[in-house]
Amino acid sequence: MAAPVDTPIGLSDPKFVARKRCMLDSVNRLRAAGADLELDIPIIAVVGSQSAGKSSLIESISGITLPRNLGTCTRCPTECSLSRSPEPWRCEISLKFVTDPEGRELSQPSKIKFGPPILTKSLVEERIRRAQCAILNRRTSYTQFLDGPLEGLDSEERQFSFSSSSICLEIKGHDVDDLSFIDLPGLIVGGEDHDRHLVQQLAEQYISKESCIILVTITCETDFENQIAHRLAAQFDPKGTRTIGVLTKPDRIPIGEEKIWIDKIRSSDKGQGVEYFCVKNPDSKDIRSGVTYEQAREAEVGFFSANHPWSNLERIFQRRLGTEPLVRRLGQVLPELISKRLPELQGEVDKLLNQTNREIFRLPNPPSSEPMGEIMNLMSAFVRSVEELVAATGGAPDEKGLIQTIRDSGIRFTKAIRQTAPDFRPLERPLDPKTTPIPPPMSFLSNEEEEEDPVTEHSQALFVEDVMHTANSARTRELPNKPPYIVLKTYIDTFVKQWDAPTRNFFDFVKKELDFRVKELVAEHFDHYTHGRLKQDVMSIVDNHLEGCAQAAERHMEALLQNEQEPFTTNEHYYREYQSAFLAYYKDARLKTKSNFFSNLDERRSQDVTRAMNEAVSSLTRMGLQGIKASSLAKLLPADPMEPAIEIMADVRAYFQIAYKRFVDIIPMGLDRTMLRGVTVGLQDTLIKGLNISGSDGYQRCMMLLSEPEHIAELRTGLQNRRQRLVSARKELVEAFM
Repeated sequence: MAAPVDTPIGLSDPKFVARKRCMLDSVNRLRAAGADLELDIPIIAVVGSQSAGKSSLIESISGITLPRNLGTCTRCPTECSLSRSPEPWRCEISLKFVTDPEGRELSQPSKIKFGPPILTKSLVEERIRRAQCAILNRRTSYTQFLDGPLEGLDSEERQFSFSSSSICLEIKGHDVDDLSFIDLPGLIVGGEDHDRHLVQQLAEQYISKESCIILVTITCETDFENQIAHRLAAQFDPKGTRTIGVLTKPDRIPIGEEKIWIDKIRSSDKGQGVEYFCVKNPDSKDIRSGVTYEQAREAEVGFFSANHPWSNLERIFQRRLGTEPLVRRLGQVLPELISKRLPELQGEVDKLLNQTNREIFRLPNPPSSEPMGEIMNLMSAFVRSVEELVAATGGAPDEKGLIQTIRDSGIRFTKAIRQTAPDFRPLERPLDPKTTPIPPPMSFLSNEEEEEDPVTEHSQALFVEDVMHTANSARTRELPNKPPYIVLKTYIDTFVKQWDAPTRNFFDFVKKELDFRVKELVAEHFDHYTHGRLKQDVMSIVDNHLEGCAQAAERHMEALLQNEQEPFTTNEHYYREYQSAFLAYYKDARLKTKSNFFSNLDERRSQDVTRAMNEAVSSLTRMGLQGIKASSLAKLLPADPMEPAIEIMADVRAYFQIAYKRFVDIIPMGLDRTMLRGVTVGLQDTLIKGLNISGSDGYQRCMMLLSEPEHIAELRTGLQNRRQRLVSARKELVEAFM
């Protein structure tokens, strides 16, 4: 066994010790709390290839001896925290697991004390060896590696060849100075692909972070450019601003190649790129002979002062030779980086904490200890949302809301029904369709129609002789000039039959939109409850409930359509008003085409016409006919043989106004009552009954429905652990600035 290292090297100016110690303690506590999983916390990471002298370097810095048995190498990270203390020297070793026994990553690192504190330096090597075995054999209880014989501990039958879990060393003493670093497993050249990739990924995990100082060990006995540690450091720190290179084994430089390594040392004082140091640590023979720490340091100084070309270096470069200058530099750069990063970390912690809280909020609530109450609350919240949906009371006005969207469709429905109005033309059908005169606007409807009735195609227009022919063809025993009732009903049936398609289109739109919106609410309320099939069951129940409401609405709609098959109204006052208005409109339009009397009456285009009308009115007055006006002269015109047809037109068109206005109200009202508002009627009772949670096994049924998938539970636990780490980190950072 190698002799213990007696005295580590001083690292800092004493007047800055308190401040440095405070910062290092803050960082160590952050790391102990697991904050390094979330934050880029300053650290020194020691990387190098196997057999590059990395272990000897760690021994020189830490003052302890690492295991050096044949076949033993660093197979997991070793976190070292060195602290000056007035108390006697002591070392506490812990195991920090970041994976479970099967190698799966843990959401929260587990840190376990590995044995009692060590008060004798010579016992550290064995404890580290045992700790590494516990890390590599995760399925076996760590307590089995604390005691028992050492034989067989380093056997090849280990569970893992390498691990990302780490050994934590906390070393305190009056002869220990303040520094923290992590020693990573040596990079492998050759060997198993799995092991090589695992070790490299582990190194990349640390050195890829901007707050990691890369302490890269480079052996002088191998070509510089071929060393993987150098290439890896250059990949993640191409400018070399956070890399410190340590040249090891300078006594093994091939003859004639000294200048290559001397140039590395000299390049360090140019103020840019990698800083290089060179150390000479004891070789295996010296260690076996029991060389002490002081002897090793004395031999190192003697080597650099007595051997060319090191002894001939300018004085300015002599400060980069030996372990003492290296460690002094490490004691400067780490506190400098910590001092810079601590204020930045506060903002990063707050940002991550807010983000984590949002992610936790987005998760469903964990399964309740009162599952039946939870189910009832979920059902009540869902039913309230449906009620707000159909009542349009859910917050601020929304032009894309359910009722607003249906209203737009209702406007289209009304327009479609109004466009079925019969296009009666009180004129004879022209021989040339292109010469068909456009009927004048129905000004008496301007105060109740948003737009004028559209003019149909010539082939769809009903001209006066068509109506007269239909009336004459249907005559049986009616009195003269009295049209058969069947004629009126035929024309009424014609437009009522056209109401079926737009009514069904409106119904289909409302049904589809309601289905979509309600199922959106199902997803909104129950998306997190698919594992226990609560969402699927609710969706099925709601789907059946919606279908039942739609069927009731469709039956009501069918009844309303059926009602319109027989002409009926008790609104006689408005019917007579419409009939008189349409009759006057049709007669006026017909007379204006049959005689120029009305055009003369309206326009009075010449003095002769005006004089003639005035003379006629005066003559009739002298004859004893009082109150005669120019418009009364129209009664002198001959009777119109088509007047029965004109009256049929007026009757049918008047009834259309009454019927269509009634219809475009009762259809939306019926759909609103039976389908929209109807969906809320009995919905909660239907859900509870459909979920079958009121029986003797209701509690177990509710537990099953609310069960969540394992990955959600793990995600919640991970986020809660993350939040706890961040809360602890924020507390540490606040205390660091007090």
